[in-house]
Amino acid sequence: MKTKVEERDYRAKTGCECEQELQALVSKVTQHYKDYYTIKWALAHEDVLAFFCPTWISPLENAYSCVTRLKPSAVLKLVNSIRTNGVSSSRLVELTQEQMRKIEAEGENNVRRGEGGEGNGEATSDCSRQEDGRVGKVVVRVKNGEEVRQVVGLVQVALKGVMAGLEKVMKAVDCVRLRTLKGVLDVLSPLQCVEFLARIGMLQILLRQWGKKRVCTIN
Repeated sequence: MKTKVEERDYRAKTGCECEQELQALVSKVTQHYKDYYTIKWALAHEDVLAFFCPTWISPLENAYSCVTRLKPSAVLKLVNSIRTNGVSSSRLVELTQEQMRKIEAEGENNVRRGEGGEGNGEATSDCSRQEDGRVGKVVVRVKNGEEVRQVVGLVQVALKGVMAGLEKVMKAVDCVRLRTLKGVLDVLSPLQCVEFLARIGMLQILLRQWGKKRVCTIN
């Protein structure tokens, strides 16, 4: 039979091992996120519009999307919603004031970054205006008898510039999503991290289910 000291040491050891297992699980899931974005960016380089106008998501999911996925601030709102609504048995309800302060600071960082896409959106717009101007000049020359293929070639150049701009914006916002996720996970305990990641996944699953259900109802 174990003494009280042995029992205390056993519990401390077990708790430490459990925490390490939880941390390993969190690291594995976050690596999946990084792998997803790496593959996404590689595919977007070939066809970025497929991610801005995906055929595989419902109108409901699209309504909650911002530059191809959920807004970076969505994860912060999820934490606050769980905490304020007092979801029973949730570890996120037990967040300390210090944890909430850090999470709110992460939200303020997102605002300063403009959710990741504001500056890049302006750059893309400027690029588009420049290309529009070039196309307009060629159209004038065509009216004077020059080859129509010049317009076609310049339009292709303009589209290439716009696609590159969209790809840049998408990557910028995705980077903000990853930084936001890391910022929240750094604040939470391993057990809270596991629950948080599970709830993010469940939120996306439910959005998909509700969206498909609404489409079926309308049709």
